[in-house]
Amino acid sequence: MTTRAGGERRVVANVLRGSIGNLVEWYDWYVYAAFSVYFAKAFFPDGDPTAQLLSTAAVFAVGFIMRPIGGWALGRYADRFGRRSALTLSVTVMAAGSLMIAVTPGFGTIGIAAPVLLLMARLLQGLSVGGEYATSATYLSEVASPGRRGFYSSFQYVTLVAGQLTALGVQIILQQVLTSEQMHSWGWRIPFLIGAGGAIVVMLLRRGMDESDSFKAVAGSAAAASGSRGSLRVLLQYPRECLLVVGLTMGGTVAFYTYTTYMQKFMINTSGISKDTVAWINFVALLFFVVLQPIAGGLSDRIGRRKLLIFFGVAGTLLTVPIMSALAHTANPFAAFGLMMTALVIVTGYTSINSIVKAELFPTKIRALGVGLPYALTVAVFGGTAEMIALALKKAGLESLYFFYVAGCVAISLLTYYFMRETSAESTIDAEAAVEAAPVEPERAMATVRG
Repeated sequence: MTTRAGGERRVVANVLRGSIGNLVEWYDWYVYAAFSVYFAKAFFPDGDPTAQLLSTAAVFAVGFIMRPIGGWALGRYADRFGRRSALTLSVTVMAAGSLMIAVTPGFGTIGIAAPVLLLMARLLQGLSVGGEYATSATYLSEVASPGRRGFYSSFQYVTLVAGQLTALGVQIILQQVLTSEQMHSWGWRIPFLIGAGGAIVVMLLRRGMDESDSFKAVAGSAAAASGSRGSLRVLLQYPRECLLVVGLTMGGTVAFYTYTTYMQKFMINTSGISKDTVAWINFVALLFFVVLQPIAGGLSDRIGRRKLLIFFGVAGTLLTVPIMSALAHTANPFAAFGLMMTALVIVTGYTSINSIVKAELFPTKIRALGVGLPYALTVAVFGGTAEMIALALKKAGLESLYFFYVAGCVAISLLTYYFMRETSAESTIDAEAAVEAAPVEPERAMATVRG
């Protein structure tokens, strides 16, 4: 009993250490979205506010181009040299990107160089986040206790959303202590400085993290000796699993970025709610959203992952258009909060378990790259362009078409959820653990690794 309790404490300690870094990384990523309404004018020429926001949204989307590169480069690095080393490297790159945004002069001072430097910084952040997601999802899934992997891996989105929540919290505090003029002039630089400093602290903390047992078990294997870990050649041996990651992610990433990142601008530009009120609506809604993640993750350990995904797929397909249409025609903050919360409950069916579902598809030798690359490619194409498509349609007077676009993407993913297998019943993570526990019968233990 003592050994089991000690093992569980070790799991909790590893999850916490991995999650703190994840929070800071995503804080840095979301600060851009949270404060773009303030710094859009600083980096781009004067003009229509929607056009300036569209420009910052374009840079936001371009940052997603680097996420597949980060998923490939840092996923490969994690599979070859360890999860801990890759997580430390990713947060270092994030610190550099945030610091660059914080100190870059505005368009009025250095002209076109301002948006160019903003773009370069965002590319660094995209590289970092692309690698962070893959390695964090892999690490949390591998260090979690068997039978509780859904619960523990859900903390990836707990800290991901907590990073966004922290960004909004900083925004609310600054809105209270600074005037609107100060926020537009220089106040928006403060959160980027906070993020850069936090990333440096996490970089030092991550150097003391434990490596996952799954990686250590494979590190001295024949796969390690042959140099096959983390290679695209090996990843291409799992085409079905890669396509599953794409199908799993498409609707989820569009819905997530719509219900969280874009929702702030939607309430301001379309609903007509004040910036300060919108910040509070987002903060409280995301706080509840954080609490939902481990509840849903733990539920998936009991009833399976697939049922939660199907719930998201059905509800997202049927209710997205009504929710967004109603939100577009209300300026009541309480009604807006209720509608946003309903959308977040729906998307919890995806966010709470998407990392463990993907991790359970691949063996250890290729898990970080297998999770990271197809996921990042899908997020770059669909998640990264969601806000830009929404703003472009708004500018063209066709905003309602975006509601149907989101619902359509979720409907496509619903087909994947319906036809896929239950990953918790055929988990490669548990299969490999069985091999280590019973090495005399590896064939039977590994029978489900490839599904």
